[in-house]
Amino acid sequence: METNEYPDSQAEFVGLLTSNQAAITLAVRCLMPGDRGADEVVQQTNAKIWQKRSDFEAGTNFRAWAATIARYEVLNYRKQQARDARINFSSELEQQIVADAAEFEDDFSERHSALRECLGELKPDSRELLMSRYEGDETLADLASRVGRSVGGIKVTLCRLRTTLSACIQRRLQASEGTV
Repeated sequence: METNEYPDSQAEFVGLLTSNQAAITLAVRCLMPGDRGADEVVQQTNAKIWQKRSDFEAGTNFRAWAATIARYEVLNYRKQQARDARINFSSELEQQIVADAAEFEDDFSERHSALRECLGELKPDSRELLMSRYEGDETLADLASRVGRSVGGIKVTLCRLRTTLSACIQRRLQASEGTV
């Protein structure tokens, strides 16, 4: 049953579908050798073929049409499996991850506090320049134009401010470690 006319009734379409069931199953199993999900994909393929039955064109190859649908169903299944993939950790590893995350959160919190304090020590115009650059949507060229400086000058100033902030943060963190 290679080339088929458009079936006149649902019964005829069911006949086409059932007579080509082995070919549909084979198409799926060739794309999913050894995969336990192949039967599920065959069922999904059958459902999709049924949904798209009105798209089947008279004089075309039903088997090829169904195989194309099967191929897309296999791809959809693989995408779903990739999304649903889960990593199973041992309980010891899970505990270590939780402990590391808590430590990271503490470290981040300390760094964030130090950054706030160091920003507070900057001159207001320096702080405003940093905030304009990193909190706004303004491009470097727009920022330079607005403050009446060259792009190169702004880059140098921002680099110096970042270096100053980094050194200040390091000093504060070292000081807090010494008091703990």
